[in-house]
Amino acid sequence: MSASPTTPDIVKVSILGKESIHCGFHLSSYIATTVISTLPASTYVLVTDTNIAKLHLDDFTSAFRKALDDVASGPTARFLSHVIAPGETSKSREGKAGVEDFLLQKSCTRDTVILALGGGVIGDLVGFVAATFMRGVRFVQIPTTLLAMVDSAVGGKTAIDTPHGKNLIGSFWQPEYVFIDASFLETLPPREFANGMAEVIKTAAIWNETEFTHLESRSTEIISAVQSGSTRETLQGQVTATRTEAQQTLLNIIIGSISVKAYIVTKDERETGLRNLVNFGHTVGHAIEAVLTPAILHGECVSVGMVLEAEIARKLGVLGQVAVGRLSRCIKAYGLPTTVSDPRIAKLPAARQLTIKKLLDIMKIDKKNSGPQKKVVLLSRIGKTHEERATAVDDRVIATVLAEACKVVPGVPKNDPVRMATPGSKSISNRALVLAALGAGTCRLRNLLHSDDTQVMMAALMDLKGASFEWEDGGETLVVHGGQGSLTTPPKGKELYLGNAGTAARFLTTVCTLAHPSADASTQTTIITGNARMKQRPCGPLVEALQSNGSTISYLETAGCLPLAINEGFKGGHIQLAASVSSQYVSSILLCAPYASNPEGTVLELTGGQVISQPYIDMTIAMMATFGVTVTRKKNATGQLLDVYEIPKGTYTNPAAYNIESDASSATYPLAIAAITGTTCTIENIGSASLQGDAGFAKNVLEPMGCKVVQTETETTVTGPPRGQLRACGYVDMEPMTDAFLTASVLAAVATQPSLEERRVDGIAPNTTRILGIANQRVKECNRIRAMIDELAKFGVETKELDDGLEIYGKPIDELNENPSIHCYDDHRVAMAFSVLGTVVKGAVLEEKACVGKTWPNWWDDLENKIGLSVEGVELDKAVAGQVDRYSFAPYASIILIGMRGAGKSYIGKLAATVLGLEYIDADDVLAEKVGMGLSQYVKEKGWPAFRTAELETLFELLRTKPCGAVLSLGGGIVETPAAREALKNYRGPVVHVERDLEAIVKYLTEETARPPYGDATIEEVFHRREPWYAETATHQFYSYFRPDATEEEKAVASQALKAEIIRYFKHISGLQPNLAPNLAKGKRSYFLSLTYPDITPALSIMDDLTTGVDAVELRVDLLSASGAVNPSGNIPPLSYVATQLAALRQSTTLPIVFTVRTKSQGGAFPDTAEAEAFELMKFALRSGVEYVDVEITWSEKQIEALSKVRGFSKIIASWHDWSGGFKWTGVTAMEHYATASRLGDIVKLVGKANKVTDNFELFSFVESVSASPSSKPIIAINMGAEGQLSRILNSTFSPVSHPLLPTKAAPGQLSFAQIQTSLNLIGQLPAKQFYLFGSPIQHSPSPTLHNTGFQTLGLPHKFNLLETAQVNSDGVKAVLSAPDFGGAAVTIPCKLDVIQLLDGGISDDANVIGAVNTVFPRTNPDGSVSLHGDNTDWQAIRALAAQRVTHTITNSTTGLVIGAGGTSRAAIYALHSLGLSTIFIFNRTLESAKKLALSFPESYGLRVVDSLDCFPPELEAPSVIVGTVPAHGTSVQKGEAGVYLPPTLFTRASTGVVIDMAYKPAETPLLTLAKTSAPESWARVAGVELLLEQGCRQFELWTGRRAPRKVISEAVMKFYHS
Repeated sequence: MSASPTTPDIVKVSILGKESIHCGFHLSSYIATTVISTLPASTYVLVTDTNIAKLHLDDFTSAFRKALDDVASGPTARFLSHVIAPGETSKSREGKAGVEDFLLQKSCTRDTVILALGGGVIGDLVGFVAATFMRGVRFVQIPTTLLAMVDSAVGGKTAIDTPHGKNLIGSFWQPEYVFIDASFLETLPPREFANGMAEVIKTAAIWNETEFTHLESRSTEIISAVQSGSTRETLQGQVTATRTEAQQTLLNIIIGSISVKAYIVTKDERETGLRNLVNFGHTVGHAIEAVLTPAILHGECVSVGMVLEAEIARKLGVLGQVAVGRLSRCIKAYGLPTTVSDPRIAKLPAARQLTIKKLLDIMKIDKKNSGPQKKVVLLSRIGKTHEERATAVDDRVIATVLAEACKVVPGVPKNDPVRMATPGSKSISNRALVLAALGAGTCRLRNLLHSDDTQVMMAALMDLKGASFEWEDGGETLVVHGGQGSLTTPPKGKELYLGNAGTAARFLTTVCTLAHPSADASTQTTIITGNARMKQRPCGPLVEALQSNGSTISYLETAGCLPLAINEGFKGGHIQLAASVSSQYVSSILLCAPYASNPEGTVLELTGGQVISQPYIDMTIAMMATFGVTVTRKKNATGQLLDVYEIPKGTYTNPAAYNIESDASSATYPLAIAAITGTTCTIENIGSASLQGDAGFAKNVLEPMGCKVVQTETETTVTGPPRGQLRACGYVDMEPMTDAFLTASVLAAVATQPSLEERRVDGIAPNTTRILGIANQRVKECNRIRAMIDELAKFGVETKELDDGLEIYGKPIDELNENPSIHCYDDHRVAMAFSVLGTVVKGAVLEEKACVGKTWPNWWDDLENKIGLSVEGVELDKAVAGQVDRYSFAPYASIILIGMRGAGKSYIGKLAATVLGLEYIDADDVLAEKVGMGLSQYVKEKGWPAFRTAELETLFELLRTKPCGAVLSLGGGIVETPAAREALKNYRGPVVHVERDLEAIVKYLTEETARPPYGDATIEEVFHRREPWYAETATHQFYSYFRPDATEEEKAVASQALKAEIIRYFKHISGLQPNLAPNLAKGKRSYFLSLTYPDITPALSIMDDLTTGVDAVELRVDLLSASGAVNPSGNIPPLSYVATQLAALRQSTTLPIVFTVRTKSQGGAFPDTAEAEAFELMKFALRSGVEYVDVEITWSEKQIEALSKVRGFSKIIASWHDWSGGFKWTGVTAMEHYATASRLGDIVKLVGKANKVTDNFELFSFVESVSASPSSKPIIAINMGAEGQLSRILNSTFSPVSHPLLPTKAAPGQLSFAQIQTSLNLIGQLPAKQFYLFGSPIQHSPSPTLHNTGFQTLGLPHKFNLLETAQVNSDGVKAVLSAPDFGGAAVTIPCKLDVIQLLDGGISDDANVIGAVNTVFPRTNPDGSVSLHGDNTDWQAIRALAAQRVTHTITNSTTGLVIGAGGTSRAAIYALHSLGLSTIFIFNRTLESAKKLALSFPESYGLRVVDSLDCFPPELEAPSVIVGTVPAHGTSVQKGEAGVYLPPTLFTRASTGVVIDMAYKPAETPLLTLAKTSAPESWARVAGVELLLEQGCRQFELWTGRRAPRKVISEAVMKFYHS
């Protein structure tokens, strides 16, 4: 510090009868002097973390040494410091032991004073050390974060965390002093300051409403108090005379919060009752924190917890919505989250674990609980709790509040007749806020809507400094101090985020044109933005009108939508505005027009045809008049009103008070419940005198539907007809009340009685309701017309979309589908409308219940408490719920294929559908059937516009009727239609862009004539026009690799490879079978091969050799180069080249791929500055279904988080590499990098460089430590260099390996897979196992050759032996099975049945059905014991080989044939059934044996016995998959010879097929020979030795957990076979 320290001005706070809390600024010298003079000791130990040490350790060291030097006499005391790693991971048993070891090493004694300098982690940890070291030593708290100052440092609670939860081990140990130095907050990051403000808000919320009011009204000043710059050099604020107003404000807030806690602690030190109150928000908050730490901070979790616990109080009826709204708004004002759906939380992978069950389980061990019942601090109002202790709350209540979805329990409202009021009108509330803010004087707004929308509007007006707000009457009245139209642009970097608040967005667009540049002229522009949906909602007509009037407004992303950059300038004068889309455009200009610069005022002329929602314009004009400005609507000569408005220049004069009507749109829901349930409801404050058009809903909609309606000027009462007796509405124009059409729609869904005669429309059924005048509802929070159509369809209700509305065809309530799950589109109106239908339909789940917060946050509580219908929370499967995230979708969600015609969509789609068990649907075929002609003819007759319209309708129909269970192949031009692109972008399921080389597409399309030609455009032009649209709408892309120069043989191989890749790809991206490495599980070892080729083509032919034993292949993208030379200054391969390389690799292996873009600083070749290019490549990888993407944590976290959102079922490896040799596994940096990587990735990868062999032991200890937590993520931790090779051997997760055939190693010290296995055996980590073949006769079996070749190739120390026996129950077999080195056994005849009795671990379901075991393997149980298990790999081999070789698509009509009825035939039948064959023929010489076999299987197998191979039922397809299970000598192709006669017609009936002969010898059996001579081209043949190889390799993989080196094994077995 530069300035000389003086005695600071201190404010002392008493706790437990002692003034031990000292508050001020710049206190380091004061702390040292006070501690040394009042706490004499032989040693003073200051403990801090690395972050704080950089900022403050030197100051404290100097201050203490100076203070010690100033001590006049006595022995000199020591001052020591100990620095630990930052973060919650240090607050552990290990962290505590580390501090204690330091104290012991430094010979600290019982008179030591320990000082905790840091945040809550340091304070809690050091306090617990002090409580237990030498049975208790004195300690001092010096908190450096706001959170620690107002919470953890005060009260004497100390603790550490365990894997079971936070703060579960600790003690009460009071500090001698707590020094609050507010100057520390100058270096506190904004997020950490907000973190602390959560506790400040909490304290005020439970204790002091005046303080809370101060916090909610002065958030901007309070936040700016810590952003006013450092006073460290000047010591400003140390004494009161130099303290700024901002500093004093900050100190007052801290002292106020501390004083409350100090009082409570003094009354209840040991937390027996009153002290529970400071845990408001913590019951739920701590549970959330236990899941999300360390990514989400304590205060952020408590913020969410406070809102949820306030909602619990509201649900219990002890707290009003006004208080919940104030609390939520105050928390948001400090940048804190209020829900778990906040993007900062929702984006985290761990957020998926925030299930109700998990949270309730964590809450079980809350220290406040008494027994099983959970206790929650409940507010009764702001500043007061329901009880002076935590209150017991039932799990059902908590679960309902926590649930993101809910359902209404059908029934009759218990409170019938209902009398209630709805919240304030959203429309009037928003207008009143703008008017009062722009007005002169003070206005008290009563019955203001407390919702998300009004919070957004208030926050924006405060950010624009347009007004100031405060609350009266416990939050019931908002006091607005108007700014008279004087607004200022927000600070630099500050955007006005409006969420999905359309009203606020439209009104503020014009308001922002009034904002002057900031005083320092640093900002000239206001930016308004919103969420993804808000960025789609139109504002173009309003912006264009303002631009034409001279305002400077620009679109920052999509033209016609937010975000907007708006400069000052609103001229007025004559303005023309197209008002056919939204009346809010009109109101926006009307509200601001008095402040336009033109002295003559403003004339607003509405153009573009029919003006939408005139009542809302009239509402605006009426309200303006109340605030002192009269708008004149012009008339023509005949007195007819024109759409021209004259607005004078002037200033609004705020009325002293303004009462806001209840919301008429919201009133429709309780009134509709009365209508649908046959009960009565009265709504107060809404009647015929209302300003709102929706007030007419009861008279104009409900009354014609058969309800009794009584409406006065201020009340509306509705009594419904008996249940099920609602009349259809017939024709109804809802243009005056467009928002209410959703309520009308759900009533119309059950309105089966004929409509009134005067309402009926000719030509439509009497149960029809036709709603018109609602076109604007397509551009609301969602496309509401489409939403109602799609969601009503889930109930089985038929509808029809019209240009200006829709028709609904009423259906009896009892015929509606039960248990629908309704996607609410984050739209409050959709959710509340369908809750009405939920009152009569069982199990209707509303997926996003929180979206009602926009207009009626307590709707669900009012539904239960005021109306009397039960509401239950529903835990949604995170993959099923309606998520904005397109990569989280329902199991079996339909897969959509898009792409150019000729790209291969049909072939790929049909194969994908087959392997996934889905239905294949070609949208063009559906459309052709619908229009009754070919598509080329349709285009020729009707034209392209008609075709595109029909194509779009077909898409909508398929999306509605086939949301799950199908592969939908769309026409290539579907993306030409904007509405179709929008639908695809909003679809919650995989949308796959099938790509193919343009040359191949051109070749195909020049030969194809079935589809319409492209007209004047060339194929190339169409291709390039559509490419960006395909990319925009697709979630994934599939590249169909095509080599024009390939030979016919290479094409055949490529075709099989493409087939395998299609199977892998679609299983992975759909989530039905993600292609992830199973050996990544704890307790197993996994490896990946690092490819180091600039062009991987030379490696493709030896890929099987290269990948021997590994679990994945790493594609080093940074090393790829088409020229063969890597650019030494930074290598960025073109995306097109990477795509072909990836596709080529996919065709040579089905192993998971690790996609790595390694930068130069981390040992690779990619430029460190090319972040955009790196993430483009990584996003491409995820879209292409790559299983693992390596992302360096040195990249922007924002980019990594965005990448993580689109990873689907793939995984992120968060990596960090150090090549310097300076990285220490015992250092703080290691833990910091681990914490970052763990937060950002699914797998952690840390790489250092070993200088000595002991570095590997430190690494191993580090891995053991971080892996101790049950929730720890897999970690790759290795040291490079020769000294680090031991770490590669010991590493268990995805060890990178090399291979002798590779040109170079990817990193120094890399070993091959075989080398690592040999090394593991040498150090006792891979003991040798003995494997056996049981059976007789077996002396000529190739099994030893097969398995021992595999063991040797992989470097495994195992051995395979023969044990010939006909009795497995012998002592010799039992001795082998019980031996500690027994690894497994193959079993052949005659032991396949008898061995089952020896298997104490049971057999697989497959083996149980087949009735035979051919594989035995041991498994270690959790208690350490070993059990024996059995399986059957024969059927697996049959199925796999049939699936590989079959060239035709297997359909419901495909049949198979099994020849023989012995034991092996059971495996064959099981295999063919699992392959999807619905009919399987059985032939055996002994007919009775065949019949007996057929009867032993379920009827669903479709088994049919035939008595001849020359004759099959003519109504069925001939078998195209044939399996022979009879020995070769038992078959013949000659009639009259012994054995089964094989007729020549066996292979000529089906045009193509596959035949498998399970006979091991000879190589050419009669069955295979017949296939070769009868159908040499069309029938694939599989010999018995191939089957033996396949089932043997599967045994090998079952025993070892390793992929068998099939190529080497095959060569060895074939050599043995032919010898």
